[in-house]
Amino acid sequence: MAQLHGRRYIRAFVSGFFVAVPVTVTFLDRVACIARVEGVSMQPSLNPGGRTSSDVVLLNRWSIRNYEVQRGDVVSLISPKNAEQKIIKRVIALQGDIVKTMGHKNRYVKVPSGHVWVEGDHHGHSFDSNAFGPVSLGLLHAHATHILWPPHRWQTLRPLLPRERTPRHSDED
Repeated sequence: MAQLHGRRYIRAFVSGFFVAVPVTVTFLDRVACIARVEGVSMQPSLNPGGRTSSDVVLLNRWSIRNYEVQRGDVVSLISPKNAEQKIIKRVIALQGDIVKTMGHKNRYVKVPSGHVWVEGDHHGHSFDSNAFGPVSLGLLHAHATHILWPPHRWQTLRPLLPRERTPRHSDED
């Protein structure tokens, strides 16, 4: 009798496993995941402790599926220079905006259709659009929405655009 219960337990475990794994993988691929932020490029918004601590953020993949981002959003994207690497930056300008660059080869750049301009918050310590130019919306991976770790840093990441980084719209004179 004990052997029969053992087999039922194993069968239930195996069938549950084969349901849970695809559901979990699909959730992480399509809806949300978490990521540890490394480096100083997003200080002071992320990793204010420098190299001594790393923030862990919630990445909302669902909200980015239609490429709906706004200026000031913190996003995860595939690095335009290394497809194996994901980077986290702030959206500064949207398609059609004219952005005053910081160290880019052109002083002003009009963001082309289907692209955004992204920068790290720690200027001069960030590999961002000032180095590689506007980023295709297709490289966007997720929208960072919350800091989850460490506990004393729990918070929602709200869109924030420093006044000095506000782009001009191309229809303005």
